[in-house]
Parts: sequence; structure tokens; C-alpha cells
Amino acid sequence: MIERRQVLRGVLGGAAVTMGLPLFDCMFDGNGSVLAATGKAPPVCFGTWFWGCGLTPGLWEPKVTGPTYKFAPQMEPLAAFRDKINVYSGMNVFLDGKPNYTHTTGAAAILTGSAPAIGNGLGYLNCDVPTIDSLVADHIGARTRFRSIEVACTRKATDSFSTRGGNVLNPTETSPLALYMRVFGPGFQDPNAAEFKPDAAIMTRLSALSAVSEQRASLMKTLGAADRARADEYFTSVRQLEKKLALELEKPEPMAACSMPPDRLDGNPDVDFINILETQKLFGEILAHALACGQTRVFHSLFTQSQPALRRPGRSEGHHQRTHEEPVDAKLGYQPDVDWGNRQQMTGFAILLQILAGVREGANTLLDRTLVLACSDVGYAKLHTVNNMTIMTAGGANGRMKTGYHLAAPGETVARVGLTVQQALGLPINAWGTESNATSKSFTEILA
Repeated sequence: MIERRQVLRGVLGGAAVTMGLPLFDCMFDGNGSVLAATGKAPPVCFGTWFWGCGLTPGLWEPKVTGPTYKFAPQMEPLAAFRDKINVYSGMNVFLDGKPNYTHTTGAAAILTGSAPAIGNGLGYLNCDVPTIDSLVADHIGARTRFRSIEVACTRKATDSFSTRGGNVLNPTETSPLALYMRVFGPGFQDPNAAEFKPDAAIMTRLSALSAVSEQRASLMKTLGAADRARADEYFTSVRQLEKKLALELEKPEPMAACSMPPDRLDGNPDVDFINILETQKLFGEILAHALACGQTRVFHSLFTQSQPALRRPGRSEGHHQRTHEEPVDAKLGYQPDVDWGNRQQMTGFAILLQILAGVREGANTLLDRTLVLACSDVGYAKLHTVNNMTIMTAGGANGRMKTGYHLAAPGETVARVGLTVQQALGLPINAWGTESNATSKSFTEILA
């Protein structure tokens, strides 16, 4: 009989080691490019980048498909990276009778392949299924110190479009300074250092977990089927922690471009677009160094909220409010302040790409071995539509994806992009998505 307060006990160096257990049913009554030093190509990296309120229909879609396209006006801040970016237009989110949860449904479908059945009205994910960054992290992030890193330039921990499912957001870092200390603080091991000294604290933690391994095996024999399944789920997470700790005790593989970033201040809180662009730069520099140093291979970066309140200098209304209330200029044919804000958002993406492209790795750059999926929450913010969603990818994933293409797929599901991304990154899948968003049709013309 297992008691409510029972723990697993072991001995490590003469000291007692205990590990608590989860709640089991039986505890209740009847009511889870090649590196010269290693001969291996640098590992591929992946990121998602989110911005709020999309772009203006007609002002972002290239007029020509294929590799000869030119950027439309609102994409001009990205002009320097035209050959590194793929633009996807015309694709829709299919609701299958579900409500369009404003500022949530569009991004959820792009990042999960599914229209969410539940909305929270707060403009962030409420999903039972994991987002694509979590799926990719499971595939390429297991052997890094951080399985993934999530950041929000808005400085709000609830601003995120990254989840492992179960309606729980992945923990979001809101301070560039705190992220710097987390990545390059006491636990950081320079992969290019001549000497490697294992962390004694990590050795102790790993040994402590190993000390109760025999009791774990014995416990499993005493449980019923339901509790064995629950225990296996629990101990699987323990085994993953053991592997992670064991990895941290190994000397890291050399990373040619690895260097520690300068200790930067936090910058200003987000009041207007000018401040948040600086925050994007700070986060981007730290993320780039973390990728280059092999600390992580996956990230999620949120630039603005799905309902951004950021202002244009001289304006009292935030960007989201302007998308609904600013009249369309009769001569221009669009909302001029919204157009300005949209260009600022693309400038934010350009800042991240510039930082990644600035990290040289032999003949290539960090951007060349990274694939970034950029998306927003709506097709047309003024009406909260979820058709003709703005989607881009940047970077070639170590040559696994061709770049510099405009791919138009009018009326097709947005999940085609996510399927293509996962296949480029080596995930063994042939289809992705649910209900009408399910697809087995990737953009094979850009898969190298």
C-alpha cells in the first residue's frame, strides 16, 4: 500500500536522498556547414516571431510569385533580407464551426495547425495542442542546456504564443537583463574554453536522482495499470532531467562563432514603438549569442501584443485602436498611421534578422542555419479576419530550405507552412493539423 506521504529514499555519500511522488489513484478511495573541430555541420536552429494586428491587405503581398518577387510597401523594412525570406500569401484559417476568437484564432492555427475551441479574450493562446516551436524543440532541443527560450518584448509574462499544450504557456522571459544572467550567468560553460570543469552542484543533483533508481523500479511493480502509466509519465520527466544534467557534465562541442555578449542594460519599458525596437535589439543579441554558443536551438520571440497599445510619437491612441478607428484616407486608400505602425513592426523583424545575419560562422551566418517562422493574429485587423494571413519564413535551416520565394496558395490552409517548416527541420511527419486545417501538402518547391 502506497501512502500519501511516501517518498523514494536513497543514500548519496552517506547522506539521505529523498524524492517525492506524484498523486496516484491508489492513494485515494474509489472516486502525463561542418565544424573543423568535430567534422559535423553546426546544428540547425528554429524560432517563431510574433507581431500583433497583421499587415494591411494589398500592401504586403508581392505581385509576382516564385523567386523573382519584389517586396510590397509594408515589407520594405525587410528589403535587405529579400533573398533570405519566403513570403506566403492567400492562406486561410478554417474555423469548422468554432468562433473566431479575435486576436487569438489566427496565430493559434498557424502555430498549431488547429483552430482553438476555447478563447480567453486576452489575445494569447488557449490551446490543448503544442505550438510548432514546442514540437521542434522536442526534436532538436533535447541536447541543449535550454530546451527552448521564450521572450516577450512587451515585458509581460502572459504575452506569448508558445505552449506545450494543456492551455499552459511556456515560461516567458520579460527582461533582457534577466535573460542575460540566466544564459550567461554562473551556469554558462564556454564551448571554446581550453579547460572544462564540471559543475559540482550539477554532479550532486544527478547523483541524487540516480540514488533512488532501484526504488523506482521496485515501486513500479507494486502499482496498478493506471498508476503505472502515471508513474511512467512522472519518471519519464525525471529521466529527461537526468539526461539533461548528464549533458551539462559533458564538455560542450566547439562553436566557432560563440562569444559572450556585452552586459547590457534593460532599456526602456514599452511605451511607443521606438522603445520596443530597442528591447527587440537587446533580446535579439542575447538570443543570437545563446544560439551561437549552443545553449539552445529553439526560441519564441513576441514583438508586440496581439492588441498592441504602442503609440506613434505625437499620437495618443495605440496601434490596435488605430486599426479600428483611423479612417481610410480617400486618396491613399489605406490608414496612414496604421501603415506607419505596420512598417515599425517589420522593422522589428528586420532587427532580429540583422543580428542573426551578423554572426559569421565560416562561410555562412547564424541566419543561414536558422529557420524563423514569423506570423501574426489577423489577416485584416480592422475586421479581425482570419483569411489571407501574413506568414513569412526567414533563413535556410542549414540549406534545407530554399529562400527568396513568394508562394501564393489562395484559399488553402495556413497549416501548409507549418508542415513545410517541420519537414525542413527533419521532423518525420507527412501531415499536420486537424479538421479542415489538416494537410499533407507541403511547399515541396522550396524544400532542398
